[in-house]
Amino acid sequence: MYAFTEYYDYYNYSENFTDLGLFIFNATVDCPSSHISGSNIFLPILYYMIFLTGFLGNLFVILVVGSKGRKSGRLVDTFVVNLALADLVFVLTLPLWAMSASRSGHWDFGAAGDLLCKLSSFIIAVNRVSNIFFLTCMSVDRYLAVVKLMDSRYLRSSRCIRATCAAVWLSSLVLGIPSLLYRRVEPSGDGLSCVEENNSPFFLGLSLAMALLTFVIPVLIIVLCYGTIIMYLNQNCAANPRAEARHRHSLKMVLSIILAFVVSWLPFNIFKVIVISTKLSEADLSCEAESWQSNGLLLSGCLAFLNSCVNPAIYFFLDNHFRRSAQNLCKRFTGKQKFLQSHHSSASFTNVGTSESSGAVGGRTQLQMCE
Repeated sequence: MYAFTEYYDYYNYSENFTDLGLFIFNATVDCPSSHISGSNIFLPILYYMIFLTGFLGNLFVILVVGSKGRKSGRLVDTFVVNLALADLVFVLTLPLWAMSASRSGHWDFGAAGDLLCKLSSFIIAVNRVSNIFFLTCMSVDRYLAVVKLMDSRYLRSSRCIRATCAAVWLSSLVLGIPSLLYRRVEPSGDGLSCVEENNSPFFLGLSLAMALLTFVIPVLIIVLCYGTIIMYLNQNCAANPRAEARHRHSLKMVLSIILAFVVSWLPFNIFKVIVISTKLSEADLSCEAESWQSNGLLLSGCLAFLNSCVNPAIYFFLDNHFRRSAQNLCKRFTGKQKFLQSHHSSASFTNVGTSESSGAVGGRTQLQMCE
């Protein structure tokens, strides 16, 4: 969730410049303060709400999936756990930014301020990248499970999936290094702010490349994978009424996942590209244009953060396999013996048209693909 540190600080024209964390605009005219009225009140409330719901939701996902064990678990659950872990680590940084927001963007944490600034920014960067990459990996896994079931036994083995998760975390750590190197605490107005210290064309170009790598390309892959899945299911399962019912449910889940991802991140990335392009072109902006960009980044960034809370809700309401596991876990803790009735007529989000156990055999392949 590297986005947060790229836009956080509000406009402060007292020293004739605009600070957006990563983007620093030299103001040509003296402008009045233009940050959103009451932001020092509603932003902390919003961040604490995201922190609470994201922490509890993703912790619940980890507990539910982890409680199933290897034998009863699905291969794709490895991605689910890692995605939940990425969101969980991200939301742990939000209390720092909520406290800073309540102080109108001032980063006053004493001697540890600079370390907390760098570390929290690095954590956010790593987890934003890993979050998006895990979503992409899950999409590719769904494609292999449904369309290339017989040809993907090795790629969908437990060992290969664990290696893929390790590669995602390693690449995320590497891609988060710029945030660790270029972030520091600097004087801003009558206080301190956690800002990017570099404003070179190279760093701006790197930010554009990051937007391409961590949003545009993943979205294209996700749409391509699920588009192929939909066409494949239409061609192979249309004659099966049971498959049709599961097909419709699968489409609803697919569209929910894609919609949640795109709606959360598309506005922020649009504003991000606009701001970087403006800076690279050295355009002179009016106060109104600068205010529009700043407030747009602020609000779209808040929308992006909500994505860390959405996935647990999608799993619970649209994944029957996850819901049954959650019910069993709750009964285990409460001691209840009566099981709630499960809905077998719906397909699981992480089981779109195929078995997830590593013991799937070729004799049932066609039935599995259409169910």
